Amino acid sequence: MALPNNHPLVAADGSASPLVRALRAQRPERTPVWFMRQAGRSLPEYRQAREGTTMLQACLDPTLVGEITAQPVRRHGVDAGIFFSDIVIPLLLAGVDVSIEPGVGPVFAKPVATAADVAALPALGVAGDRGGFDRALDVVRASVTASLGRLGGVPLIGFAGAPFTLAAYMVDGRPSRDHLAARRLMITDPEAWTALMTWAADASGMFLRAQVLAGASAVQLFDSWAGSLPRERYAAQCAPASARAFAQVTDLEVPRIHFGTHTGHLLEDMHGAGATVMGIDVTVPLDEAAARLPGVPLQGNIDPAVLAGPWEAIETHVRDVVQRGRAAPAHVVNLGHGVPPDADPTVLTRIVELVHDL
Repeated sequence: MALPNNHPLVAADGSASPLVRALRAQRPERTPVWFMRQAGRSLPEYRQAREGTTMLQACLDPTLVGEITAQPVRRHGVDAGIFFSDIVIPLLLAGVDVSIEPGVGPVFAKPVATAADVAALPALGVAGDRGGFDRALDVVRASVTASLGRLGGVPLIGFAGAPFTLAAYMVDGRPSRDHLAARRLMITDPEAWTALMTWAADASGMFLRAQVLAGASAVQLFDSWAGSLPRERYAAQCAPASARAFAQVTDLEVPRIHFGTHTGHLLEDMHGAGATVMGIDVTVPLDEAAARLPGVPLQGNIDPAVLAGPWEAIETHVRDVVQRGRAAPAHVVNLGHGVPPDADPTVLTRIVELVHDL
């Protein structure tokens, strides 16, 4: 399927943007930069916009999503907006009883602990069938449209949680330090685990596809917790589900970024799951990642901890990241994880200006 005629990559000059060119392994004249979690608590305008709303309410308000998505673009001059949402939104829209508790994170009314629990999950259908889940994704499509209207031609990146991260939350019922319940289910009932990962992959993939067809110029799959797995288990019991999620957008030919934290031992497998670009966390130098993934554009990997240091230390580190990124065919500067809530916004703006000057 081709992108719609009104898609930014078709109707406008989105393909010429530094971000899209870099994600397509072309070296633009200016190195692009954006930050994971750039739209969030580090910005006073975000806190003001969110006042009186819960996280999930905000994610389901297209006008508010558009405003929050555009805030860091206006303030920092970054080269992309990242769609403001949450990884549990597709689960919520599918009918899963999940909430986000302040200071805790996603909490599920009923953890998915058995094969029967997996079988009882809501039916998803397929993309475009106008079934219950597909119709529920209309709020996502409207939010993408609202975001594009505020970005002024700056590309929008869509995103979703990777199947393992979603499944880990669903099995544990809430955030976990070691994801032990999920890892146990993988071992004790591999058939139930595969069924759960298939369901999560379809939810994430349809969520991504809705964003792309509505106007996102690239997508990123976040696997926040995959770093807790040994490589053999990830390759056998998780990577196929990530590939299934990515498969929902491969025919649309937009760049596909795969990112995880503490996943240096999984880079090759994560790339092999269908990514065209690899996001690199703080644990792997970019030149090392480039040697392991020849020909693959890279994204990353400024250490968020450095943001609290003196400017001289920040500048030295950013210059080193940019220099190491030159070992890859193209490089999108980002953090090696998300923007900390207490980060100084003026520091982020200075980093954008420095990267653009370099």
